[in-house]
Amino acid sequence: MKTDAFALRHIGPRENDLQHMLHTIGAESIEQLIYETLPDDIRLKAPLNLEPALTEYEFLNHIQQLGNKNKVFKSYIGLGYHPAIVPAAIQRNVFENPGWYTAYTPYQAEIAQGRLEALLNYQTTVIELSGMEIANASLLDEGTAAAEAMALLFDVRTRDQKKNNVNKFFVSEEILPQTLSVLETRSTPIGVELVVGNHEEFAFGNDFFGAILQYPGKFGQVYDYAGFISKAKANDIKVAVAADILSLVRLTSPGDLGADVVVGTTQRFGIPMGYGGPHAAFFATKEEYKRSMPGRIIGVTVDTNGNRALRMALQTREQHIKREKATSNICTAQVLLAVMAGMYAVYHGPKGLEYIADKVHASAVTTAEALNKLGVYQTNTAFFDTIVVKADAKKVKAIAEQNEVNFYYIDNDTISISFNETTSISDINTILSIFAEAVGKETVKVSELTNQTNYPDAVARTSTFLTHDVFNKHHSETALMRYIKMLERKDLALNHSMISLGSCTMKLNAAAEMLPLSMPNWNSIHPFAPIEQAEGYQLMLKKLEEQLNVVTGFAGTTLQPNSGAQGEYAGLMVIRAYHHSRGDFHRNVCLIPASAHGTNPASAALAGMQIIVTKTMENGNIDVEDLRAKAIEHKDNLSCLMVTYPSTHGVYEASIIEITKLIHENGGQVYMDGANMNAQVGLTNPATIGADVCHLNLHKTFAIPHGGGGPGVGPICVAAHLVPFLPTNPIIPTGGENAISAISAAPWGSALVCLISYGYITMLGAEGLTDATRYAILNANYIKARLTGHYDTLYSGEMGRAAHEMIIECRPFKEKGIEVTDIAKRLMDYGFHAPTVSFPVAGTLMIEPTESENLEELDRFCDAMISIRKEIEAATSENKNNVLKNAPHTLAMLTTDNWDFPYTREAAAFPLEYISDNKFWPSVRRVDDAYGDRNLICSCAPIEAYMEN
Repeated sequence: MKTDAFALRHIGPRENDLQHMLHTIGAESIEQLIYETLPDDIRLKAPLNLEPALTEYEFLNHIQQLGNKNKVFKSYIGLGYHPAIVPAAIQRNVFENPGWYTAYTPYQAEIAQGRLEALLNYQTTVIELSGMEIANASLLDEGTAAAEAMALLFDVRTRDQKKNNVNKFFVSEEILPQTLSVLETRSTPIGVELVVGNHEEFAFGNDFFGAILQYPGKFGQVYDYAGFISKAKANDIKVAVAADILSLVRLTSPGDLGADVVVGTTQRFGIPMGYGGPHAAFFATKEEYKRSMPGRIIGVTVDTNGNRALRMALQTREQHIKREKATSNICTAQVLLAVMAGMYAVYHGPKGLEYIADKVHASAVTTAEALNKLGVYQTNTAFFDTIVVKADAKKVKAIAEQNEVNFYYIDNDTISISFNETTSISDINTILSIFAEAVGKETVKVSELTNQTNYPDAVARTSTFLTHDVFNKHHSETALMRYIKMLERKDLALNHSMISLGSCTMKLNAAAEMLPLSMPNWNSIHPFAPIEQAEGYQLMLKKLEEQLNVVTGFAGTTLQPNSGAQGEYAGLMVIRAYHHSRGDFHRNVCLIPASAHGTNPASAALAGMQIIVTKTMENGNIDVEDLRAKAIEHKDNLSCLMVTYPSTHGVYEASIIEITKLIHENGGQVYMDGANMNAQVGLTNPATIGADVCHLNLHKTFAIPHGGGGPGVGPICVAAHLVPFLPTNPIIPTGGENAISAISAAPWGSALVCLISYGYITMLGAEGLTDATRYAILNANYIKARLTGHYDTLYSGEMGRAAHEMIIECRPFKEKGIEVTDIAKRLMDYGFHAPTVSFPVAGTLMIEPTESENLEELDRFCDAMISIRKEIEAATSENKNNVLKNAPHTLAMLTTDNWDFPYTREAAAFPLEYISDNKFWPSVRRVDDAYGDRNLICSCAPIEAYMEN
């Protein structure tokens, strides 16, 4: 056993399990299985051209040495990113805890009550600080949240505004530059015209539907926006405010000023800068706009017994249901970071947040007063944490960098300095000494912070916030640690059992991949730090891009998109830019097979495309003749095809090269959705099948944890002719020579977690990556074989094999009165998260075991499914009082004095012997989604206040 080989630790099945698994499948070797699964004409002819695999020990030494090339300066750059203190109790118990970072999106609410409560705390924090009525459970970053605000306000225009095609959106010139760039990207395809200007000179014309303001402004100026918002309302113009969340502790909330939407980032609530991410953005609005609101919303409801329970609310907005008419893409969230930010608010409470905000503000005021004494004059008339001074920027920059300090240099004689919770008296004196040297004067020293404020009473906050108990009783580390553990115990994550979600690829997130995220030389870099200070990052990111180029067969990669859905959008926008560069502005038709990934239509709609759905045949494959007919019909306007490969039906379609050739012959480009890339790596690739661009889910195939529903990273890889159009950033240029504007706020998106995928590829190497794919296919076909005779597999390849996932048929069980949801809930009693329910085919389960699961776990899952099949057989449509309909069974049910069920307690909770060794107890009974949507509660208010009469 080669104990230093990372592949040994990542891949689940052991060598001595192989023959048993192959015998069960009916194959003599893995190579035979792959031959029978994958069309031979798309097989790679040579191994991946990657460097030899490093051991875990070698990788950790390598990443430490690489990290040492980063220079961690004191950062006062601001622009929406600030050094933050990550409380050790949150770092250890959440950020570094697989119980939190390996969980999946909380679709199955009964086994996600802990995460849901943590997110409800986050929503409550956002609602109360923003002064709004409803908030979601996070978005990707401030720039994209602002773009979502623009889209919401466009969607909720008045009837007259829609009739008159009112499409102008005012953007204050105080907006953060990266936010403006994202707004530019997102506005054009949906028909919104941006008008950037001075909010104090805005004319409030009736050709505007909305506006967005920055609070405080990009360089710290605090404005009283009440008059602007009042005038806007009088002219039917709705207003969004991009706000700094820490400033809202002391400044009047945007809701109190009359805002319709409030967005921002919670990064400074205990999240490391990480060279740009991941960070949880916030989005809050009025309840009347809830149906148009993006992102996940956590709501309060009741379970079967009428007890309080939580779940994701209003899911009918989402892309997997509404498709191209969706107002939300549920894949757009940063749950792990939202949990951390929410815990930061819980740990500090309102008094602690006030202390932090006051210290930050006092640091800014103290420094400004001392600089004035040096003749370096501060120009903001009111500010919270950022001051602007006049000085020779070139001279100051040279001295500052010698002292390992970064300011933001607005122009040759204007400098902004943003203070943060890490700023000390010593830091202030260093700043003063830098400016004293620059102006040739003896430095001024300070020994204490002033208690003076520098914002007018008109914008001083008077309303209370975070009065709920949860924010006022966990302020010792012991209390917080126990609270976090209590919530963790309510959640089923990968550290408990396999999560076999089809299309979601819930594989091992190895500890060696995760360790660098806690290293200060990686997590403490500002995304707009001078690029020469981030040499380690630049080398790592460039190498990761090269590795992904090799894996996909493409010529170029951008890491900027920070979710899979955003990667889809980025790919489509690059295709759009390519067509426009050739004068083909009319090419806007996007063909999407019915078997494509569920987010595709929503992304195409955001890119302003006309969506044409093509048919699939009974065997689940794309109907090539229908595709041909529609491609020819629309050849003059064809932009692209969006195809998922293998398809979401779990099949490698043999006609894929014919399909991609057909699109090219009719003037289109081929976008390949990377959701199922775990079935391609090392065996085939998007370039080989004829695609032009693909996005990759680094949180699936390349091992970034799902984090309970985020962070995700969705880079796109493109063929050579699309490389010039890869996206840029307004502060640190990236991308191609004809780059589109920004897709997300930071130059390299969520750069910190790219370390994980870099580690995954570097430690597996070419052979390990290819073996990961082979074993993913082996594990899926093993499950398929073991379940044969108990469940039918809906689709198979030409030789009867599944790809890396399969769909099992559950619709016939309706004759027994059993729905697919009942099977999903019953699996909780067996200690498993359900596979993907009713996607892509209603009434089915899509199972994907990944390569990380060992034979023992695969057998436990199969035993559970076979046992459930026997329970289905025993059920009758007339009798709803059975073990499946009553699932899941809680500990409270099992320990009650009264047992009114026609089966034993043992059958309910311990139907198989293995369960007693590691029993997971769902904390609530089946939740009532409809009740929760009728009585929408999205904060910590007691449920009694909302009970139906």
